[in-house]
Amino acid sequence: MLRDEFGREFHYLRLSITDVCNFRCNYCLPEGYQGRPDAAFLSLDEIRRIATAFAATGTRKIRITGGEPSVRADLPDIICTLKEIQGIDKVVITTNGYRLPERIDAWHQAGIDAINLSIDSLDPAVFNAITGHDRLRELLEGLDRAIDLGIKTVKVNAVILRGLNDRQLDQFLQWIKAMPVTLRFIELMQTGDNEAFFKKHHFRGENIKQRLLAEGWREVQRDIDAGPAREFSHPEFRGRVGLIMPYSKDFCATCNRLRISSTGQLHLCLFSEHGISLRHLLQSDDQLPELLTFLRQQLGTKKISHFLQQGNSGGTQHLAMIGG
Repeated sequence: MLRDEFGREFHYLRLSITDVCNFRCNYCLPEGYQGRPDAAFLSLDEIRRIATAFAATGTRKIRITGGEPSVRADLPDIICTLKEIQGIDKVVITTNGYRLPERIDAWHQAGIDAINLSIDSLDPAVFNAITGHDRLRELLEGLDRAIDLGIKTVKVNAVILRGLNDRQLDQFLQWIKAMPVTLRFIELMQTGDNEAFFKKHHFRGENIKQRLLAEGWREVQRDIDAGPAREFSHPEFRGRVGLIMPYSKDFCATCNRLRISSTGQLHLCLFSEHGISLRHLLQSDDQLPELLTFLRQQLGTKKISHFLQQGNSGGTQHLAMIGG
């Protein structure tokens, strides 16, 4: 098992397969993607070797992230490859939902276990203002198809933004009264290039938590490989609410995930100063023992906190860099 000096165990890998994104969300890439779409992203064999190594250390869940992972034409092959690795129980994906109705069947056939879909507003005009795209109907159609296919877990992510969608909580809650999804409100995080935006639009997730508790919602127990969200249920709602509150006390105490960037950099934290290159250890299946030793050594340098509460954003210029 991968374990750091603070006793935290890591059952969960967030694996970026590209940093390209075709949306222009104002909290992440307001000017659109500015990187190199021809960058040397991880190959299918390198992805397989990474996943094999992490599975050998007790990792049971891999989340495919971007940028936007669906820009890679070989995404179904990646899903299928990860599903075939012994020890990996869950392969899940986070997506902006671009052309989801056309793609979700192929992902399902490849074996995807869960999907997280970003929907920052149920109002088409507000959705367009936040994401730069008029595609809300397309996302909702893809979401319905995912549910119809019987994909085990479907979650919806919404970055909560003061002055943009923070007053739409009633609409969101009414929606999940009959919709069997977990709606996760994500507190805006400060990154290297969004300081002014953060100061203007940051909204505390604690405000939502207090409202939920006052209205009869109750917190549910986290699974061992769960992400950072604190989930709440209510007997009158088919859906659940999740809150990701990175500025809350002891947020990092339950950290159970590591990150690999699309160019093979290990990130011990979303807000680490820099990545640690693994690429030289991904060129042959024979390098697995060396890769495992290297991973365990690097865990010894993981810090106790992300220090976001102190205004530190590390080397993260925007969340598309390593998939959030």
